[in-house]
Amino acid sequence: MSGGTPGDHPLRVCVYCASIEGIPPRYGQLAAAVGAAIGARGWELVSGGGRSSMMGALGISARRHGARTVGVIPHSMVDREWADHESDELLVVDTMRERKALMETHADAFLALPGGVGTCEELFEVWTSGYLRLHGKPVVLLDPDGHYGGLLDWVRGLVDKGFVRPEALARLIVTRDVDAALDACAEPVDVPRSTA
Repeated sequence: MSGGTPGDHPLRVCVYCASIEGIPPRYGQLAAAVGAAIGARGWELVSGGGRSSMMGALGISARRHGARTVGVIPHSMVDREWADHESDELLVVDTMRERKALMETHADAFLALPGGVGTCEELFEVWTSGYLRLHGKPVVLLDPDGHYGGLLDWVRGLVDKGFVRPEALARLIVTRDVDAALDACAEPVDVPRSTA
């Protein structure tokens, strides 16, 4: 599947992932594969604008395969020399809240790769806002090795207890391979009606 939104622009995928060093190499390889696939489809990448770990591998690979990349990063991280200055467009903001908001407005879909607390926080925010119909964009989780298995089991338990509606759980698309994840990013969202 290729292209973007009809008559508008190439599909812009916001990818959330780890930027911490020292994680197993397979995660950097996964990020690079996602970047390559985004480029191969003629899409654009929106990211947190960092150059380390998975985030760096993602941006480098996306550009190498022809994707335009937009990075959004706070001043404090630029000052620490964490910024990906090779980004086609590097947007520097004051706060993390501004960073997330700008990433969201620049994106047509959201894709979370394995990550830590920051990645989970970003994922939960766009997942929740999508369920609340504050946006109609796909929210996709790429989890090839069960990285998020415990988290998803916990959320399913919340459904069983009544804290989370089944339609909220259904709003997150969980995939195990890169092509399936990007196909899901390109699919229109069918938002289930709440029974509140």
